[in-house]
Amino acid sequence: MKAATLMIILKLSIMKKENGYLNFRLLLVVQGLILINSCEYEEGPITATDIDGNVYHAVIIGTQVWTIENLKTTRYRNGDPVSYVTNNTEWSSLTEGGYCFYNNMEGNKKTYGSLYNWYAANDSRNIAPEGWHVPTDAEWQSLIQTLGPLEGGKLKEAGFNHWAIPNSYANNTARFRALPGGYRLSHGSFSDLSYAGYWWTSTEFDSVDFRALYHNKSSLGSKGGSDFRTAGFSVRCIKD
Repeated sequence: MKAATLMIILKLSIMKKENGYLNFRLLLVVQGLILINSCEYEEGPITATDIDGNVYHAVIIGTQVWTIENLKTTRYRNGDPVSYVTNNTEWSSLTEGGYCFYNNMEGNKKTYGSLYNWYAANDSRNIAPEGWHVPTDAEWQSLIQTLGPLEGGKLKEAGFNHWAIPNSYANNTARFRALPGGYRLSHGSFSDLSYAGYWWTSTEFDSVDFRALYHNKSSLGSKGGSDFRTAGFSVRCIKD
């Protein structure tokens, strides 16, 4: 139900009820909730298009604009290719940008996007679409502060179409639609599809370099370290 319609119904209710004081207080509470939601979680016709022509929808959360799909591009912004690597030994020894699909199955691309190593996510040629970038850890932290408690549940897609049970507190109220795309380990094998989603930051290892959501947790976790350079994680983009 749209906010304007809800407000009309509530105002009519106030006119009809004898206990006008309590209903007036209810109106003020709902007005406040509507105002908060409209400011923090505004979904608009904003899109981003990568160099391969993939189109991503976006959502406004607080003062930030985030894509609501994981990145799928096979090229940097200048047209140079990102190496597509399926072999485990080759993957584990990469010292430049590489990408793959979960279990090396291209069918996973449509739903979960691509998995990129740290070199690809942070290459100076830019993997994000024009006008967008890989978010810093500070930008992820700002997202958490905007969402408040149980932020992970507000980011995760609700239900069990993709997430494993219990998908704790998942309601997608932020319209971020985070999916459990799993990851590729540094030695090349794959893990955690349906159980967790992992996203790179552009902040290097002295603090945090990726964020994570889990099927049985309600928070947005963080972790980092140089041993993750050749891990494969998803990428979400934030508007410049």
